[in-house]
Amino acid sequence: MKKNSLIILICLVVLSSCVTTEYWKMKVEIPRRTELDIETFNSIIITPFLVDKEFEDFDLSQEISSFFEGMFKRKTKTTVTTKAVPLENEAQFESPDFWKNQGQGQENESKNTLFLTGTAQYSTETRKALLKRAKKRYEDPFPAEARLEQRKFFNFNMTLFLIDANSGETVFKKEYKETESYNNPNQTSFYAFFDLIQQIQEKLLRSILGLEQVQERYLVIK
Repeated sequence: MKKNSLIILICLVVLSSCVTTEYWKMKVEIPRRTELDIETFNSIIITPFLVDKEFEDFDLSQEISSFFEGMFKRKTKTTVTTKAVPLENEAQFESPDFWKNQGQGQENESKNTLFLTGTAQYSTETRKALLKRAKKRYEDPFPAEARLEQRKFFNFNMTLFLIDANSGETVFKKEYKETESYNNPNQTSFYAFFDLIQQIQEKLLRSILGLEQVQERYLVIK
């Protein structure tokens, strides 16, 4: 009996060693769930943005509005227009009556119209750091000299509102904080602005259009 059990055990070991498991590594696009389905709205009215500081070399509010106008025209089928809404303080963003009044008399006034508006803070700073160059193999044995380097940082904070023109209520609100640094100490605020707002664009589109997210998956083959 023990001999038969030993033979069975050996056979099981041999069979298990003959079974191989293979897998394929794949990348698949997984749809994201949207926080707001922008395609359910017929039109978007883009207003100026309330900014805390003006720049000499460019109009921050105008550039933000123009960027979003072009973005929505390219990425959606929604009608996009602009309106010079007078913004004086942040309390206006939370006032339904203010936005209902702004929506009156519009040719595209309907239950499916949104105002896109918000606040923006943009700043720049130059930081200095004492950096030591990494030594390479077979380099001379003397210590590497440290040198003072400058990096220019740009910080862009935005609070974006999508407001229902019919009810005046906020249907979408999101805060974005982006920072970018450059080795070039002469980097301009205007150039850095487009790098930063494109980062915001990517996050915003994921929220309202549900762009696909690429994930890795494994397909097991036995």
